[in-house]
Amino acid sequence: MAGEADDGTLSLTGWAVPEGLASLHALLEQGREAHSEIDPEAFMMLETAVVELANNVVEHGRPRGELRWTFTLRVLPGLLEGVLADDGQEYDGDLDAAMPDPLAESGRGIALAQAALDELLLEREDGHNVWTMRRRY
Repeated sequence: MAGEADDGTLSLTGWAVPEGLASLHALLEQGREAHSEIDPEAFMMLETAVVELANNVVEHGRPRGELRWTFTLRVLPGLLEGVLADDGQEYDGDLDAAMPDPLAESGRGIALAQAALDELLLEREDGHNVWTMRRRY
């Protein structure tokens, strides 16, 4: 379910399943349309990171198909911020992972997100993985 707060913040809550990725794309498009004054490249880079991380939650989150997530998009002066929280098991991977070999079939998600963002943070809060993504514009 998507919604907009009084301050213009957009948010979405739902199941971390493949169909949920389309809802994330739609919410980001809604933000892009509402803030046409912002360089579209900034939105594109944030969307790249959001989709890469969300896809990781869908594919690797456990228990698979049973996770709920919340995504919040904030447009702040000079900054786009996306926060993706999921109730899956704690992520214990490396946020500083290098881009894998070009022939590798997986392992690019976090590296791509890092490359697209100015800041990527991960915290564990109240049983949730909380990914905070920031892109300046």
